[in-house]
Amino acid sequence: MKPLFLVPILALCAFFASHAQPSKAINVATYNLRYDTPNDGPNAWPNRKENVKALVRFHEWDIFGTQEALRHQLNGVAELTEFAFVGKGRDDGKEAGEHSAIFYRKDRFKLLQSGDFWLRETPETPGKGWDATCCNRICSWAKFKDLNTKKEFYFFNVHFDHQGVEARRQSGHLMVKKMKEIAGNALVICTGDFNSTPETEQIQLMKGALNDTHDVSATPAYGPEGTFNAFKFDAPMKQRIDYIFVSSPIKVLKYGVLTDAKDQRYPSDHQPVVAKIIF
Repeated sequence: MKPLFLVPILALCAFFASHAQPSKAINVATYNLRYDTPNDGPNAWPNRKENVKALVRFHEWDIFGTQEALRHQLNGVAELTEFAFVGKGRDDGKEAGEHSAIFYRKDRFKLLQSGDFWLRETPETPGKGWDATCCNRICSWAKFKDLNTKKEFYFFNVHFDHQGVEARRQSGHLMVKKMKEIAGNALVICTGDFNSTPETEQIQLMKGALNDTHDVSATPAYGPEGTFNAFKFDAPMKQRIDYIFVSSPIKVLKYGVLTDAKDQRYPSDHQPVVAKIIF
């Protein structure tokens, strides 16, 4: 029998030992940050930046994809100095235009490789694809090593066109092709604003290649079904257009759509989508 005075000491040691173990679970998110335009008035980026940063910090995200952000917006989020980001501008393959950037914790992940391709017939060069008339659309990707588990994985982040029906459909085919071409049989996480609801051909194609975290979460999906609020605090949010997809070996512990707001204002016109995964 152990002396009584040793019992609390041993319990304390066990507590610290269990909490000293590096986490295997990863908090993944996707967040359309809404591009910075003065036309948004009180919802313009300068009025939202700190709320976005606070949300990321509070929910302890480890790695996340963003859509629509211009370079100075990405630099603003990167004021959270524990993060770095990769991803090129969609207009010139450098810094011009909106990005589909990937943020990651520098002390958790090692960047091994990265690249970008455009959603078009010739994905190696910037430009519009198929029936898209508004904008170039880009997918950024990166290969990481998880420093806690030593496992390697690929992360893809994308923004599908909001007008071109054929562009969205073809983008689904292209994503499946490029993920296989780039990642092979490696572990894959894919986030994005797909501007597509679950029944569409392009989302069904994505679900054929990867698992929709909404569908395979070990706990029931949390929050509203929809992910777009148009900066309206009372928006019905019934349509899901933002997704996190993962390879089959990856286990999804939790999935949710966050509704964080301050003074009845959302930090963006999309809700952030989060998933807690392990592999």
